[in-house]
Amino acid sequence: MSEIKVTPKPKNARRRSRELAVQFLYAWLVSDTDPESLKREARDDDSFRHLDAALFDRLIDGVIAAADTLRDTLRPLLDRSVRELSPVEHAILLIGARELSAHPETPYKVIINEAVDLARVFGGTDGHKYVNGVLDKLALQLRPGEVVRRG
Repeated sequence: MSEIKVTPKPKNARRRSRELAVQFLYAWLVSDTDPESLKREARDDDSFRHLDAALFDRLIDGVIAAADTLRDTLRPLLDRSVRELSPVEHAILLIGARELSAHPETPYKVIINEAVDLARVFGGTDGHKYVNGVLDKLALQLRPGEVVRRG
């Protein structure tokens, strides 16, 4: 009997952009390093050529420019202070909040699914559940018509 090999689904350029954005924001949150120097490092990484650079820039620039506003938007939906979030969950929630608020061309379910997948890969054991719950509530606030229509 021959062995069946299962090959993982290849990651698309948008997924890779979000993964690198999480890593970038994690580094920014824990080290308080200048974002421009972190961006230079990211661009020097071999994996950068396999991602959607425009999406990466939009996410990073948008999150950094609006970080305080995004945190204010998330704060009432959290069961703990922003300081108590793990840096990974913090980064993923900032990205999700930015995409939900500033990128209506991306369906809310795609944004939440991507965030949950990122939390599964980079976060703690149940971090994906927390990210899912917070972003579900945020989607209902920011995109009520879309959430109701699609359910």
